[in-house]
Amino acid sequence: MSHETADQPSPEAPALSLPEELLLALLDEESGYFRQVPGWNLNCAVAGAVLGELSLLGCIDTDLESLTLLDATDTGRPLLDPILREIATESESHDARYWVERLAPHSESVIPQALDGLVRRQILDLHPGDFYTFTKRQRQGDAPLEEDHLAGEFVKARLTRIIFADEIPGPRDVILTGLVNACHVFHLMFQIDEEAEERIEFVTNMDLIGQAIASAVGQSIVAPALRRPSLTKPIPAVALRDLVFNRELREGRLPAGFAILAEKYGPVFELRLPFRQNMIVLAGLKTNEWAHRMGRVFLRSKEYFEGVDKAYGVSRSMHSTDGADHFRFRKSLQSVYSRKTLTRRLDDVYDLARAHMASWDVGATMPVQAMLRPLLNAQSSPLLASIDTQAEIADALDYKVRVLNVGIVKTFPRFMLKTPSMRRRAKVTQKIIDRMQKTHTAAQRVGMPEDVVDAYLALHASDPQFLPESDLALPLGAILMTAMYMGDQIGFALYWLVQNPELYERVTAEADALWAEGDPGEDDFSLDRIDVTHRVLLEALRMSPITVMSMRTVMNTCTVEGFELPVGSQLLIAQTATHYSEEVFPDPWTFDIDRYLAPRNEHFSRGYAPFGLGTHSCLGSRWADLHMAINLLMLTHHFKIELARPYERLPMDPLPSQSPSNKLKFRLAEQRHEIRV
Repeated sequence: MSHETADQPSPEAPALSLPEELLLALLDEESGYFRQVPGWNLNCAVAGAVLGELSLLGCIDTDLESLTLLDATDTGRPLLDPILREIATESESHDARYWVERLAPHSESVIPQALDGLVRRQILDLHPGDFYTFTKRQRQGDAPLEEDHLAGEFVKARLTRIIFADEIPGPRDVILTGLVNACHVFHLMFQIDEEAEERIEFVTNMDLIGQAIASAVGQSIVAPALRRPSLTKPIPAVALRDLVFNRELREGRLPAGFAILAEKYGPVFELRLPFRQNMIVLAGLKTNEWAHRMGRVFLRSKEYFEGVDKAYGVSRSMHSTDGADHFRFRKSLQSVYSRKTLTRRLDDVYDLARAHMASWDVGATMPVQAMLRPLLNAQSSPLLASIDTQAEIADALDYKVRVLNVGIVKTFPRFMLKTPSMRRRAKVTQKIIDRMQKTHTAAQRVGMPEDVVDAYLALHASDPQFLPESDLALPLGAILMTAMYMGDQIGFALYWLVQNPELYERVTAEADALWAEGDPGEDDFSLDRIDVTHRVLLEALRMSPITVMSMRTVMNTCTVEGFELPVGSQLLIAQTATHYSEEVFPDPWTFDIDRYLAPRNEHFSRGYAPFGLGTHSCLGSRWADLHMAINLLMLTHHFKIELARPYERLPMDPLPSQSPSNKLKFRLAEQRHEIRV
């Protein structure tokens, strides 16, 4: 028996496989993710969907007693063939429940493959943070009117007709109905009454294949021993001496410090610090993968950000929310933080950067933060908020750093926000926020490009209960942090460039080529034209990332790498510890931009996480990538920059974010090209 391949489906073959249809049925666009089906339950359902698809293709047959292999020939579908091969290797006969449970672990690879395929086929849109929504692409061809819907909506429309219109379902619909029912989410999708429940049960039992698979999934789901290991390993506690004598931690190189601890204690360990609640640390490739996929189910951000919310007098913020509310914040802001928005304003970027650099004196020596934070603020405040904050930015950043150290890192007591100097800086920050709002009235914004303040005010206007006026202070004030984060990251990149003269020359050559005939346009920043600059930034983000860790609270007990994380535990996700792991980055202490060339591509894993993981990953990462590249190129085009003095080790300020210490100073050795203002 031959099978049609995924690339050449038969005319009567469905556009979607059962695993894909199941995921589309489970997608909740309000939250941007999938209806909360516990991990083991979802894995069983996906395994059942694969078995269902194989049965529809004639590869297997199943009833309530046994599952029989009919044809072991590969189908040509990556979602199905590994499972088909595993079934073919088994000589003994087993029932469908056995195979659902045995194959459930395969779902860990089936689910991402299915989602990637749905994105490639433009059925789903993938948003930063691994949120998903349906695209606006219509089905192609002369499909009946009722099929001329979004693919995901069509799946739900079929279920609606089956349950509420008494439509006679085919075998595929029977299996899909049984799988969705086994996940216990119909009541979240529809208003289910007693009659609808009876109809669902009737449909599930219409077909022996569908009945066997749904029964197997349902029975497997209620097996509690399989959901959580009966024995979990004790979490090792880090000895105080290993903290005290950890040079990397002492000197503020937190990713390397956590990597050293993970090498000794494993990917999950506990920190027991004086006068603080014990904290569990995740610091490995597998834990990164888990946090990225499952963090939204088991972890909560509220506790760690509520101190910042309180300092700004807001009830909540994008950072302190999770789930559907967090996704709504991100959807409202994603366009104004996109790379496309930045490329539309390249002329402004160049003019603002040159106007600031024109004030620099050749031969001058400047501390890294004092040099680069104002340079980035000269651009980011006008671009993101349409105001100039150069006169106030130092005070605003000092206040924000103190808020983070008090509210999140908790290195200072709360009264340190009430000192006379901090009260003065808080007033300066509030004046900036007031100015943002006063300059964003409808009349003043006519003909102006939309910025981040516009997006927040639009969200407030559309739903004042979701984002009340009283909660605007923090998000508007957070705009100012852009200058610190990007300025410091460019500082790291510039340090590594100066330390590697050959790379400095190659970046300079790329910059000179870009500006050889005037200011470059959007298309000029293709990866082939800024290849070295791009890889230098990738490596600088690996060796010295700004965001090195995330802190969360465990809201649902879970097991990670055989360790149970109890509800209420304080969790530190050291996602950049893997940046110094030999497993992910061979010879991690060497600055090597060739890591990012094929076939190495060492950044193509969750071990590379400079912008965070999961739903709270940096929304503006693509903006930042391009904006930092432009500034690094402009700096090398206009100046020859040197270190004021050599450093054996890069001096760091580790908290509240990892920054180059102001002990690091750059000297403008010469001006290479005239700065036209």
